[in-house]
Amino acid sequence: MALHIYIHPQDPQPRLIRQAVQMLRDGDVLAIPTDTSYALVCQLDDKNAVDHMRKIRGLDAKQHPFSLLCADLSQLASYAKVDNRQYRLLKLGTPGPFTFILEATKDVPRRVSHPQRRTIGLRVPGMRVTQALLDEMGEPLLATTMIPPGETDALNDAQEIAEQFAHQIQAVLDAGACPSEPSTVIDLSQGDPVLVRRGLGDPAQLGLQLDD
Repeated sequence: MALHIYIHPQDPQPRLIRQAVQMLRDGDVLAIPTDTSYALVCQLDDKNAVDHMRKIRGLDAKQHPFSLLCADLSQLASYAKVDNRQYRLLKLGTPGPFTFILEATKDVPRRVSHPQRRTIGLRVPGMRVTQALLDEMGEPLLATTMIPPGETDALNDAQEIAEQFAHQIQAVLDAGACPSEPSTVIDLSQGDPVLVRRGLGDPAQLGLQLDD
């Protein structure tokens, strides 16, 4: 049965954050709130946990819906190759509801980067609970949007997640309802920025006028 952890959205309790981080370090998969929807997360280099997240989402090996949640841009730069132009865009969009696709560095395990292009999606979320978790963890978390198998809409209610996935995840961090809209995904790996998915983040915030 998944542990249901109620946590304050604006002032997350350090004891509960430490408890969640210890579970992640022990190999558990958690559902956590972000500034878009809830997400499944695990430790980056834990192959068993990554495989379990795939199973929960109903994904095969060819599907690649993972991104790295990073605490800040300095952490992000350890896992992606970023030039000056890309950095300026990242600075405008972080923290916030954007996922940026960038060329992965050798520090990213191949099993979680794109199998052909060697890219990875990266986010710096703005929600305080997520930030507190990342700060305590001291490293990025591997994440995928909390979407049930066969569905397209992300879940944003912790109680629903706790009930529906009670025997598949180890804990839910409940900070109340999140937005149900996913992040905006922008590919920066191929030269000019390309809008992959329009979500909560407005590309105009980055000074971009991008077509779907």
